[in-house]
Amino acid sequence: MKTLKMQNNYEMTGTELQDCLSLMGIIFMRMFGLFIILPVFSLYARTLEGSTSMLIGLAFGIYGLTQALLQIPFGMLSDKFGRKPVIFLGLLIFAIGGLIASSADSIWIMLCGRAIQGAGAVSATLMALVADVTRVQHRTKAMALIGASIGAAFGLAFICGPILNATIGGDGIFLLGVGLAILSIGTLYFFVSNPADSDLNPHAVSWETLRNTFADTQIVHLSLGIFILHAILMANFIVLPISMQDHASLALNHHWKIYLPVLLASVALMVYLITREKKKQTLGRYYKLAVILLLLSQISYFFWHSTLIALAIGLLVFFTAFNYLEASIPSLISILAKKNTRGGTLGVYATFQFSGIFAGGLIGGIIHEYAELPSVFVFGIIMAVLWLLLVMSKANDMQITIKKITE
Repeated sequence: MKTLKMQNNYEMTGTELQDCLSLMGIIFMRMFGLFIILPVFSLYARTLEGSTSMLIGLAFGIYGLTQALLQIPFGMLSDKFGRKPVIFLGLLIFAIGGLIASSADSIWIMLCGRAIQGAGAVSATLMALVADVTRVQHRTKAMALIGASIGAAFGLAFICGPILNATIGGDGIFLLGVGLAILSIGTLYFFVSNPADSDLNPHAVSWETLRNTFADTQIVHLSLGIFILHAILMANFIVLPISMQDHASLALNHHWKIYLPVLLASVALMVYLITREKKKQTLGRYYKLAVILLLLSQISYFFWHSTLIALAIGLLVFFTAFNYLEASIPSLISILAKKNTRGGTLGVYATFQFSGIFAGGLIGGIIHEYAELPSVFVFGIIMAVLWLLLVMSKANDMQITIKKITE
């Protein structure tokens, strides 16, 4: 009996494993539906009536604005009324927005569709549900699986996006996202268990929750990092597809030939870094290194954005850093957050994340409208330098956080 008890403590139960894998599938489908448009959007949107570089950037990033505005309310409402009803609603809104975007023949309708897509702001609630349905000793493992699913969705989307654009077009890509959202609703209903009612906090929707979250400098530090990471991502992909097609002479439907080897190599490097962390028992050990790599990628883009081999090397450096940080930061925050306000806390994190998406898309579009293409990478350099300065100033606090988490 003692052996069985130990097994229950150190291994996931069948329910935990089913919930975790089901949520991993939902997050994969949702993120794939979001990411698959990224490598083709700036070129696809140029064909829409009334498009300009600035409006393309706004349409690219406005998804992040509505996400940012609604992440905290959705997260806090999920603390009060439960995760699954809020996630159902968010997935439905995302699907409606996708239908509008798929029918867009002007940049203004596209703006509307992308904004409604973003109103399905359930990223934080999904992450909170993952934490709810797993015991604390399995949470890092669960978050690692979720991080892997996001990384897989990201990589597969960048490979499939250019290929699908050549066959079903941009409107077809948006419809694919709608279908995946509907499939996610079915998966959530049939395969994910309901967390215990005792996990709900009837007083969760309060400004005190926000004050306590913003008072935690460690969470704010990590949230600022995710803001910068996604601002750089969106600004980069306003111009990188254009750079590969117009400057490096690689047609859009062949971009996957760059993304495939680059993403496979970057995932291998990310796995190596995370494996090293586990051996050293120091989660986040390579956080500073990843920020430095991010900075180096922006410098590479600035100087060698017209050379295909240099772009591929820059993308490898960028995606290695991005994949590592995208997996590490939410894992750290989910453990730092208190259980009965986790939805609200992860809502704050997601608000920073999607604010970065909006800011990067808008600023990248404005810079590209009024300045030369390389100027967009100057924005990336500035943001990466600011993050590196923040990491260096908070290095001691970060180390304390990591040690506490891994004890």
